[in-house]
Amino acid sequence: MHITILTFDQYNELDSLIALGILNRIKKPDWKVSIASPSQDVSSMNGVVIQSTSSLEDVNTADAVLIGSGMKTREIASDKELMNKLKLDPSRQLIGAQCSGTLILSKLGLLNNIPACTDVTTKPWVVEAGVSVLNQPFYAKDNIATAGGCLSSVYLAAWVIARLEGLDAAKNAIDYVAPVGEKEEYVLRTLKNIEPYL
Repeated sequence: MHITILTFDQYNELDSLIALGILNRIKKPDWKVSIASPSQDVSSMNGVVIQSTSSLEDVNTADAVLIGSGMKTREIASDKELMNKLKLDPSRQLIGAQCSGTLILSKLGLLNNIPACTDVTTKPWVVEAGVSVLNQPFYAKDNIATAGGCLSSVYLAAWVIARLEGLDAAKNAIDYVAPVGEKEEYVLRTLKNIEPYL
């Protein structure tokens, strides 16, 4: 099972790295989580440089793809050459996007007749692209999910785990990363947001 997190230059660390950490709570030999980007190295909006561990081609064949946000998402969404390399297919992949990553899904034509979640900054651009934006942190329809707000990466990661490994695996992953003394509350909040869409 390969899950890749599509991460572009000037990425938001909370989107890509929180999801990466939670998804890697699954400890199985065939479970692989990678960062995919158009270049070998990408720098975050705060200067954190990470290396890509898979290619854009891997994004097209992965079992699940998450798209984080960043400072350059509008520029990326209008880069036809780059966007043409992305061949995401919800008939065979779980596909999730967070905040401005939702704009990329809309530009790829994957949000036709599907409402979406995004952050306050990106909302006007997503609406301009013809997508109805919901005032909630998470929404999924079939194999496509969107989330709004940096910390909603928890919901995307839990949704992917629940869909691929089951709800108990998702509960365990969230329980592991939740603050001490608040674990039950965090798990319940996560389930409240993702269970209606499983």
